[in-house]
Amino acid sequence: MKAVVCRAFGPPESLTLEDVPDPRPAEGQVLIDVYAAGLNFPDVLQIAGKYQFQPPFPFTPGAEVAGVVADVGPGTTGHNKGDRVMAMTGIGGMAERAVASVDSVNPIPEGMDFAAASGFELVYGTSYHALKQRAQLKAGETLLVLGASGGVGLAAVEIGKAFGAQVIAAAGSDEKLQIAKQHGADLLVNYGQVNLKDRIKELTGGKGADVIFDPVGGDLFDQATRSINWNGRLLVVGFASGTIPKFPVNLALLKGCQIVGVFWGDFKRREPAAYRQNVRELCNLFHQGNLKPLVSREFPLTEYAAALNMLVNRQAVGKIVLRVRR
Repeated sequence: MKAVVCRAFGPPESLTLEDVPDPRPAEGQVLIDVYAAGLNFPDVLQIAGKYQFQPPFPFTPGAEVAGVVADVGPGTTGHNKGDRVMAMTGIGGMAERAVASVDSVNPIPEGMDFAAASGFELVYGTSYHALKQRAQLKAGETLLVLGASGGVGLAAVEIGKAFGAQVIAAAGSDEKLQIAKQHGADLLVNYGQVNLKDRIKELTGGKGADVIFDPVGGDLFDQATRSINWNGRLLVVGFASGTIPKFPVNLALLKGCQIVGVFWGDFKRREPAAYRQNVRELCNLFHQGNLKPLVSREFPLTEYAAALNMLVNRQAVGKIVLRVRR
């Protein structure tokens, strides 16, 4: 089968497309004919050697896929050949076939195509866990979403609206903000043109945001810490800016706020029952029309470097997907 292979740390251009043996599912695993593979910023970090978990060389990147069950490992139940599924693979997704733990495989919701399904679970799962379990976002509260046109940001906008919050979308261009508005954002802030802290204070009557969803880090995190309401929760989701900020802890005292880490992968492992319930609730929200997954670009498997560079250059709106089969 064809697979994208990483043999040394470097940029997307350092990867190669190779013929490799088909994987075989072990006990507790499912083999999937991949139709689409969703790309995520951690994929870029991983091939560059900057992610917190690094597999040994050589490895195939790609954390999530959608496709059809081709086989199951010995004694494995819950999925049958021919089932349409979406799965978290961790690695191995950028290939014609991939294996995933049976606990990380879910049916594709009715009405969702392979491209949308391949990019659904990680971004919506992360954002849902962040806003439900970590922030305990309540109806009527104000949610500020940084990087609001990216994968997790756009998911957070939609989920925040479904929870009954007022959503302020913040992004670096008016074009990106219009995407967030189309997905339900109430108020828009272009942090490339205005000071984020001052604008949030203005929009909230001086109070600040109750919950801040930050997948960006860097200077925006510093501004966000100063635009949070009393009893606010600042969600640390990621560092797409490439800079891990430092938090002045005196602000936590003065604002009575919480800095809350969001690590969806470990939540999924440590609290499987809660993870499964989140997936069910997300599928219900999709069926109700509250979630509208946006796949802005699809690339063939052969154009993996161009696809990944959209993430490197922060050009991605919604999800970028590799289309492996039709």
